[in-house]
Amino acid sequence: MVTPALQMKKPKQFSRRMVQKKQRPARAGQPHRSSDAAQAPCPRERCLGPPTTAGPYRSIYFSSPKGHLTRLGLEFFNQPAVPLARAFLGQVLVRRLPNGTELRGRIVETEAYLGPEDEAAHSRGGRQTPRNRGMFMKPGTLYVYIIYGMYFCMNISSQGDGACVLLRALEPLEGLETMRQLRSTLRKGTASRVLKDRELCSGPSKLCQALAINKSFDQRDLAQDEAVWLERGPLEPSEPAVVAAARVGVGHAGEWARKPLRFYVRGSPWVSVVDRVAEQDTQA
Repeated sequence: MVTPALQMKKPKQFSRRMVQKKQRPARAGQPHRSSDAAQAPCPRERCLGPPTTAGPYRSIYFSSPKGHLTRLGLEFFNQPAVPLARAFLGQVLVRRLPNGTELRGRIVETEAYLGPEDEAAHSRGGRQTPRNRGMFMKPGTLYVYIIYGMYFCMNISSQGDGACVLLRALEPLEGLETMRQLRSTLRKGTASRVLKDRELCSGPSKLCQALAINKSFDQRDLAQDEAVWLERGPLEPSEPAVVAAARVGVGHAGEWARKPLRFYVRGSPWVSVVDRVAEQDTQA
């Protein structure tokens, strides 16, 4: 699902009442348990060998990383969903595997879900369930859910009860061969075909496969967890480089399906879905 050097016109504002989330502690290492039959137990994390790539991938869309960057904390996540979805662009998601291998990818595409008023959100109408509890926890809490009974999607809660940001695509930076091995192990269908670099993380479920993210990460605190965290990127995209488009796969949500709540880096080959009309509107 259910994400500047130059100035551009501000994105459309949506009427909503931002309610500060209750500061419920996130559990750092325990899987979320639900009575929902679709929430099947997740496979244990696979322990793979070290990546064969020599150091971080050097992006032509952002300046190159130099060493380990600053880890982002609660103050970064503690903002409304739309500005948070934009702020995620250019930041680096890090996943440390059980054997110590670190995988890194720069966020290039996100979607914002605004909470109870948003007909495309899992929290629409203010409903809270064991499955979506992470959406109502403090900003920076992971909300990981399963789709089609086998794939996972990773969200991060923001300000406002029931509001969050979906991570849709990453630009792989470090550990590409390990990502490729994880994708090949977990994906269905043409498993024998070698994946191209641009296919590793170009979708919400793809990036979860590439980083070995499963339901056990639900309700973890991205500001505190030792296996997954966010680092500040060396350079954030300028405003004209950010495209605001309609979200993907929410056609059931009426007028909310058309709202420009998906954000991505213009020209990035790592984006999952390009919207040419939205790009023209952004330039206008």
